[in-house]
Amino acid sequence: MKGNEVIAEAAVRYGCDGYFGYPITPQSEVMESLMEMKPWETTGMVVVQAESEVASINMVYGGAACGKRVMTSSSSPGISLMCEGISYIAGASLPCLIVNVQRGGPGLGTIQPSQSDYFQATKGGGHGDYHLIALAPNSVQEMYDFVGLGFDLAFKYRVPAMMLADGVIGQMMEKVVLDDPRPRRTDEQIEQECGDWALTGKKKERQRHVITSLELDPYAQEVVNEKLQATYRLIEANEVRYQTTATEDADYLLVAYGSSARICAKVVEMAREAGYKVGLLRPITLWPFPGKPIAELAGQVKGILSVELNSGQMIEDVRLAVNGRVPVEHYGRMGGVVYSPGEVFEALKEKIINKTK
Repeated sequence: MKGNEVIAEAAVRYGCDGYFGYPITPQSEVMESLMEMKPWETTGMVVVQAESEVASINMVYGGAACGKRVMTSSSSPGISLMCEGISYIAGASLPCLIVNVQRGGPGLGTIQPSQSDYFQATKGGGHGDYHLIALAPNSVQEMYDFVGLGFDLAFKYRVPAMMLADGVIGQMMEKVVLDDPRPRRTDEQIEQECGDWALTGKKKERQRHVITSLELDPYAQEVVNEKLQATYRLIEANEVRYQTTATEDADYLLVAYGSSARICAKVVEMAREAGYKVGLLRPITLWPFPGKPIAELAGQVKGILSVELNSGQMIEDVRLAVNGRVPVEHYGRMGGVVYSPGEVFEALKEKIINKTK
């Protein structure tokens, strides 16, 4: 299946209650696939093409406030339009899933793959002190798997989760293993699982639930922020995910995510065939970022190359983790250009290996 198509399949099979979106390349197949599947006829899942990205994220806000499993998908400029709504959802402590299949920018840019939305996904994007759980798939299988994982984490911590993919993963086709479908939750199940906060209808035996991100008293708003920060620290302590390749004896380390990590896996093979002990660390959660394992590897390797399809964004988090102990350099292409393994290998030799012998 194609990466974008499998997101739609995963949403229906997971028991998603609603999808609200607006078409934009290179992720339009998500909504197109849902329209072809017509899950409203089989599972009751709502699928709406909203009039804009602003409308779609606010529809997500409304569904999430009711304890429903709701999601949207878009690509870079569309996510920018959603950022105010995403901040509202984070401020109201609501769970939802947002998929960003990145394209080149800034501005309208190009429809080709990019990883230039890293800052947007991991440093907030919208206003205020908030975080999204940011998952970075590097295969069609993970595009499928991370829909369920994203929803599970979002509801576990009552925060928005984002799948930060790119045009390579969204448009490529691979074999994928699908789970058996499961039914959407009933209203009674939602009441049982989310009844202490969700808008499920006022019951006589409880106080009214109020969903808002507005608090005019600064001291009360500080308390809201402190609760959010405590949740973020809990996520950082328990939900860091990453994958390592050939790091046990590595003298040099590549750090890359998404499609770049697929390319870097080949670079590791090329480098070892040439006699260089190179390893790869792939962040799966971009936030929370796997700073600790990178810091541990910094005590072993001679240098690190952060490989990203941008001008250098994740490298800031890598450098914070390394804290100056070894050189950290960046290699990237911009505007939708995708590098080859050979290009990355040459950059590794030029920027790291030759300078740290």
